[in-house]
Amino acid sequence: MRPFSVPSATRRVGAAAAGVVLLAALLPAQAQAAPVPGAVTGATDSKQQRRADYDSRQNLAAAAAAQPTAALSRAVVPAPAGNAVKTLRDSLGVQGIVDIDRATGTPRRVAKLDGFLTGPSTKKPAKIALDYVKAHPEVFGIDAADLATLVLRQDYVDVEGTHHLSWVQVADGVPVFGNGLKAHVTADGRLVQVDGSPLKALPSSAGAAKVSATAARAAAVKDVFGTSTAKVTKTEGGKTTFSDKGNAKQVWFQTASGPRLAWQTIAVDEGYVHVVDAASGEVLYRKSTIANDRADVWQNYPGAPKGGKQQPVDLAGKGWLPNNARVLSGNVAHVWSDVNDNDLPDASEEVGPSGVRSWNYPFVDFNDEVGGLCSDAYPCSWDPETPNSWQTNRKQNAVQLFAFLGTFHDHLKAGPIGFTRAAGNFEAQDGDAVQGQAMDGANTADGLPDANHTDNANMNTPPDGIPPVMQMYLLSPGPSSVAANTGDEADVVFHEYTHGLSNRLVVDADGNSTLSDQQGGAMGEAWSDFYAWDYLVAKGLEKDTAKPGEVLVGKYWTAGGTIRYEALDCPVGSAATECAGTPGAGPGGFTYGDYGKIYAGGPEVHADGEIWAQTLWDLRQAVGSKTAQSIVTRGMELSPSNPSFLDMRNSILAADLVVNKGKNAKTIWKVFAKRGMGYFAAAIDGDDAQPVEDFSTPPSANTPRGTLKGKATDSDTGAAVAGLTVAFGGHASGFAGDYRATTGADGTYTISGIIPGTYAKVYARGAGYDQVVKTLSINSGTKTENWSVRKDWAASSGGASIVSFTGVDYTPYGCGPNELIDQSQLAGWGSEIETEAGQNAVIRLSGTVDVSELVINPSATCGDDETASTGGYRVETSVDGTTWAVAASGTFPAGTVTPTPVALAAGTGDGIGFVRFTMLTSQGQDAGLCPAGQPPTVSGCVFLDSTELAVYGQAG
Repeated sequence: MRPFSVPSATRRVGAAAAGVVLLAALLPAQAQAAPVPGAVTGATDSKQQRRADYDSRQNLAAAAAAQPTAALSRAVVPAPAGNAVKTLRDSLGVQGIVDIDRATGTPRRVAKLDGFLTGPSTKKPAKIALDYVKAHPEVFGIDAADLATLVLRQDYVDVEGTHHLSWVQVADGVPVFGNGLKAHVTADGRLVQVDGSPLKALPSSAGAAKVSATAARAAAVKDVFGTSTAKVTKTEGGKTTFSDKGNAKQVWFQTASGPRLAWQTIAVDEGYVHVVDAASGEVLYRKSTIANDRADVWQNYPGAPKGGKQQPVDLAGKGWLPNNARVLSGNVAHVWSDVNDNDLPDASEEVGPSGVRSWNYPFVDFNDEVGGLCSDAYPCSWDPETPNSWQTNRKQNAVQLFAFLGTFHDHLKAGPIGFTRAAGNFEAQDGDAVQGQAMDGANTADGLPDANHTDNANMNTPPDGIPPVMQMYLLSPGPSSVAANTGDEADVVFHEYTHGLSNRLVVDADGNSTLSDQQGGAMGEAWSDFYAWDYLVAKGLEKDTAKPGEVLVGKYWTAGGTIRYEALDCPVGSAATECAGTPGAGPGGFTYGDYGKIYAGGPEVHADGEIWAQTLWDLRQAVGSKTAQSIVTRGMELSPSNPSFLDMRNSILAADLVVNKGKNAKTIWKVFAKRGMGYFAAAIDGDDAQPVEDFSTPPSANTPRGTLKGKATDSDTGAAVAGLTVAFGGHASGFAGDYRATTGADGTYTISGIIPGTYAKVYARGAGYDQVVKTLSINSGTKTENWSVRKDWAASSGGASIVSFTGVDYTPYGCGPNELIDQSQLAGWGSEIETEAGQNAVIRLSGTVDVSELVINPSATCGDDETASTGGYRVETSVDGTTWAVAASGTFPAGTVTPTPVALAAGTGDGIGFVRFTMLTSQGQDAGLCPAGQPPTVSGCVFLDSTELAVYGQAG
């Protein structure tokens, strides 16, 4: 949802807007407000309107996916590379993975879930890994000369003795951003996995950058509407350091034209990592380093039955503070009360000892002043009606936050988790102790917090070596919440801290976090829930018996309720009240098929994260806390970039193979299969918001196989369609025995070696053709299935483009004009009501066409409610893009939110090359919901949207 003044009750999550998360208010699940569009986790203060993550390399993968022939030319043909990939896949068996990155044509992951890539060895881990790469040069795209460009960045040994090695590719002294080589070798010399998607060719010379480091950082700050004025403090060793402790350095960045010289900038005070083209200043990559949470209010709060009373702790004895410290600053953290939200520890905001080597600040409740849900069991810590009341517990809260940070630092550092210094944890001796900002923004409205400084908490995690920032806020009271403080709650702090763990372990070869906004983002929230509650239960601070529905997140804040839709310990099919589910997902524990259905507005990282969190809790119950801690953490270290739930399932299986010799493999498969993440579950990648669930465990290797063959034809012309991909969802992304083929010149294809069964997502798609999905039952014989596909001449994947458009560009929020022609009924074009002329977009078709049908889906997008759907519209056509004819006009009736054919006037659809679509009014306007002079009450009074436009016909 984009920023505007419509009350939050009228807003809803945009299902297609990448990176959209709810930031408006930390409300219980049944009363959630809408997200800010394009926002990323953590935007709760002056940086509330944050830009969505962006990676131009995704365009390379998207182009490859839209043009299967081109994609396969990198991964399958020509020989010998294609043969080598197939040979390696086949050699690894049924549970082998050779997952080719479409953007680079090199492996995203090579692994074997039921074994190792190599046997035991006494060689050095680096040699073991590089020897394997040398043995498969056609697969990895790296020859002897390329190996010389690799620089070992890290050889991190985890607590189980496994070496996690990362090599950065370097050319002319400049490292490659993101792409590189990673490998994982056990203590006894077995190669577990190789990943990283290295680049096949690098320039020999970098040349001179036209854009300076300072200018690149300025471009990055401008890109996120930032206000940073950080100055250069040092330039040394090719790196420019700034006063916010961020930096800029030159890197190579993969583009469609090959690697380009660029600047990687880290702006700590803005909370972003950028890559900026060194010649043009163009932003090539943007990633927020902030991880935020809406609903992170856990037990171990004041008044809790266990762990709810203040007890003495030796801050210096635990190594958290130096002896005779004057402020809360030590090896694990620096905590101050950032009540003015300037991100600086002002002298008045620091907290010192209460006496000689004493930090005793008693907690004072505000139960009588606030009333409502405040009680001895759920005490309030401030009075929102009294300015500066938070001052009473300010010092107590800062000390509490500091102790929580030290506690969880030590817990994660110890085995079997092992988040050590080598793994990238947070310690002052490495220059990156957590910067804890207690009561952030409490004094931003004359002694009270403004609306942007309540009901939230966040963790900003830059790459290793730069301090993370944790911001904790006051909680405002409501019908189902108490006036409390997030820094007083163990689990909210532990949850935020775990964002740092996941963002430091799931990284590319250069150490940058690769957790996506969809499934990766959901797992980020789930890991935070899991690690926090695993600790509380393991320490006896909370109970988890055989009774379902006991692990309720947010008891303190909600005075005994929960801020999640379900408890973590809800088994599939449970009838417990705490496992009631949602209308979209149904009751009982969540499964993979519930992805995008838990929250009514569509995919949402906190809601969808409950699927992963419940699965991990099942795993904990099945294998025990310690084993789960071990293999879940090791799984993060073995993760490929931008992981899906299925990628992480595979990583956990691989971790168990390393740690426990695979003895838990059957149990792990059963746990994941029970939650719909079985062997045949399907997800394209970590950004897939519509995965397909499956409940089966791996088939036997000697299971009889079947064959699928047939022909693809154009439904409008009847002609054979070449270059079309026919594939099985879940079996077309790297597993041994991929079920996919490309149609030949005559439109025919053959896929062999198929395990018999019913497959829910068998699809045919290609550049410019609408995807066709079928459910097919395959037996051990041969099945013939023909495909009739339709070419959309307005589809961007086929070469159509947006020539021009009017209105605000909401591309950063995932709903720009290009989404109108992306062949998706989820994402769309969102604009604003500005003039009576409406908003228009001009589309250059992929060729000249005699139109047989034009279809428009006028539904709202970008998080708007249905009233923002297009009502009045006009369609104009043109041969040359200059001379236009009105082809159709009218009004979509209220409630029209599906693809709707629009009839064109005679002669206006013959031999056209351009279409101009104008949104004139919203359905809310047409329904009289937006009286003049009145404040808007629905989205359709402000916004004007359409989801998709398609053009069908024959070449003219």
